[in-house]
Amino acid sequence: MKISGNTIFIAGGTSGIGLALAVGLQNEGNKVIVGGRRSALLQEISDKYPGISTVVIDVDDPRSIRTAHESVTEEFPDLNVLVTMSGIMYPEDLKNPDFLDIAERTVTTNLLGTIRLAGQFIPHLMTKPNATIVTVSSAVGFVPLPVTPTYNATKAAVHLFTESMRVQLADTSIRCIELIPPGVRTTLMGQENSESALPLDDYIAETIGLLKAHDDATEIVVDAAKPLRNAEINGEYQLVLKILS
Repeated sequence: MKISGNTIFIAGGTSGIGLALAVGLQNEGNKVIVGGRRSALLQEISDKYPGISTVVIDVDDPRSIRTAHESVTEEFPDLNVLVTMSGIMYPEDLKNPDFLDIAERTVTTNLLGTIRLAGQFIPHLMTKPNATIVTVSSAVGFVPLPVTPTYNATKAAVHLFTESMRVQLADTSIRCIELIPPGVRTTLMGQENSESALPLDDYIAETIGLLKAHDDATEIVVDAAKPLRNAEINGEYQLVLKILS
C-alpha cells in the first residue's frame, strides 16, 4: 500500500484507533472519509479535523452499508482504500446464558460487518489500479483473552477471512492488509488508563511507520503484538495463554 495520495474510507473511525489512524493518514497526504453511526459525533469530527469528510454508516445494517457505499463512491469516485475498523469488545460469562446477546452482537459487528463491507466495496475497488482493503483483527485472535471469547473468535475469523480474500483477489488490483493490534489505550474494554496497553499515539506512529517501510506488507504487527501473534510459531502458546488467563 502506498502511504500517500489515496482516498480512504474508514468505517468505524469515530474514536480510538480508527479516528487516530484517520488523522495520521490524513497527515501523510491522503483524503480520508470517516464513517460512523452517530451524526452528531461525525459533525464534531468534521469541525475538529478540517479536511476529513464523514458519512453515516451502521455496519450492523446491510442497508446502511449499501447506502454509505453509494454515497461515498458517488462523492469520492477516486476511493481506492477501504478500512474495516468497526468493532466491539465485551466480557462474557459463559456460565450465564445471557452472554448470548453479547455474542450475537459481537459477531454481527466484528465479523459480519467486515464481510459485508468487503463484499459491498470490492466491485468498486477492482476498478482502481492501486486499491487496498485493510481489515483489523487483533493479537487476541491468535492467543485468546479468556474473558472475551466471542471477541477473540471474531478476530480469528477476520484473520482467516483476510487470508482467503487475499488469495481470491490476487489476480485483481486489490491488495489486502491486516492490522493486528495489541491492547491499546482506548475506551475498548476500558483500556484508556491501562498500564499494560500500548499508548494510542505510539501504536499509530509505529503502524504508519511500518506501512511506510513495507509497502508490500500483508500484516502490520507492532512489537507489542508480536508475543501473541507469534506465540504458536515460537512454541509459547500455552505460556502466553496462562499469562492472559
